[in-house]
Amino acid sequence: MLDSNLKAQVKTYLENVTQPIELVASLDESAKSEEMLDLLEDIAGLSDKITLIGRDDEGRKPSFSINRAGTDIGVRFAGLPMGHEFNSLILALLHVGGHPSKTAPEVVEQIESLDGDYNFETYFSLSCQNCPDVVQALNLMSALNPRIKHTAIDGALFQDEVESRQVMAVPAIYLNGEPFAQGRMTLEQILAKLDTGAAERTAAKLKDKEAFDVLVIGGGPAGAAAAIYAARKGIRTGVAAERFGGQVLDTMGIENFISVAHTEGPKLAAALESHVKDYAVDIMNLQRAEKLIPAKTPGGLVEVQLASGAALKARTVILSTGARWRQMNVPGEDAYRNKGVAYCPHCDGPLFKGKRVAVIGGGNSGVEAAIDLAGIVAHVTLIEFDARLRADQVLQTKLASLNNVTIITSALTSEVHGDGAKVVGLSYKDRTTEEFHRIDLDGIFVQIGLVPNTEWLKGTVALSPRGEIEIDARGQTSLPGVFAAGDATTVPYKQIIIAMGEGSKAALSAFDYLIRLPQAEETAAA
Repeated sequence: MLDSNLKAQVKTYLENVTQPIELVASLDESAKSEEMLDLLEDIAGLSDKITLIGRDDEGRKPSFSINRAGTDIGVRFAGLPMGHEFNSLILALLHVGGHPSKTAPEVVEQIESLDGDYNFETYFSLSCQNCPDVVQALNLMSALNPRIKHTAIDGALFQDEVESRQVMAVPAIYLNGEPFAQGRMTLEQILAKLDTGAAERTAAKLKDKEAFDVLVIGGGPAGAAAAIYAARKGIRTGVAAERFGGQVLDTMGIENFISVAHTEGPKLAAALESHVKDYAVDIMNLQRAEKLIPAKTPGGLVEVQLASGAALKARTVILSTGARWRQMNVPGEDAYRNKGVAYCPHCDGPLFKGKRVAVIGGGNSGVEAAIDLAGIVAHVTLIEFDARLRADQVLQTKLASLNNVTIITSALTSEVHGDGAKVVGLSYKDRTTEEFHRIDLDGIFVQIGLVPNTEWLKGTVALSPRGEIEIDARGQTSLPGVFAAGDATTVPYKQIIIAMGEGSKAALSAFDYLIRLPQAEETAAA
């Protein structure tokens, strides 16, 4: 199952296992069961602390559990955890096997002190870049607290179960048999949902923080670059982010980051956070900014109020809140979100295997999504508002070569149809004839661009008609001491590498602003 190079790597990792592990499989006569048995035999042969002890009769087949011998600690995988989930398998072996995680001690303590019995199930797809974070978080919780159980389920393999539970987007998390959450979640987010007092405790800590020299709002590429450049100047730097990594976390393949031929969004996001942590930066995660209050006097403190009720103050602020997927804003879209309306073809595409879907949008993202989905689903209908596709010609040529793709241009999606539980079709208006048409299908993937996360700034800083923060060549906004960078701004070309450069520039501009403050103003601001 594993080639010699991969075996050598896994063997090295497994040297960190300190507690005996038992692997127990639940198998049938399928080819996947044979693959699973081969995988488990390979793993057991790589460490004298791991034993394949036989089979059980757990309902899902093929599946297997990883148990710490003589304890109630363990996790289960239903399906083969390869692809994006292979790292989840390795981490599960390490954590069940007693190797400590790099999780902050206070978070570990919070997990261990959870009171109650929690039986989690997570549906994932092997092509989903968002799923491993959820799977790994819940596996770690299971390894730290014996009253927490977790089963990670490959939705493409257990299609009947997915359909009976009407799972149409991954990751989909169930707790004690009931829906718990859907979409990417960090360990801290899961804990915040379980431990309802955590948010209040965090807010209380934030209120006591001293004013920052530079406070960065947002933890995407622009925010991370700004934090690093500010911290390197030796000034007090903080980052408040709703989720560190931002939209990069939802990006699959990245092939235009200069000097790195290929990487994936979650890997880049993890590298960004790790790099920021190399410096004395105060990272405040899971914090959504709600209001910006300008300084009352030149050189005074700017205040940022958070959704948690806390407020942070700083001598300068860098806004790098990024952007999110644009919605169609048509009837039925909200009602059937995650019930057939999706925004991540890589994550949710495998759940529509053999079905009919539509892709909305004819730019690079839309055409790439249609190409990817065409290899999974029965048929793809691509719907574009303009009279022609806007994607790069190489992508258009590839799309035109696929025999299970229909392209409709000059079309305005007007409504999403459903049966109360899931999507069953959509309607669109032909912009040439003004006639309405209906298409019967099972899923709709929306790929129509981005909208800046700046609603909370209206009436405070100058925004463009599209809602972007207006900045000058130095990243300065309309407010003294407030700078901005990245996809939330008017800078052209929304690219990761450009956002990083803009974040760095904003930090340098903020530092330049600070050192040029008159001494009297600087004293008044303290």
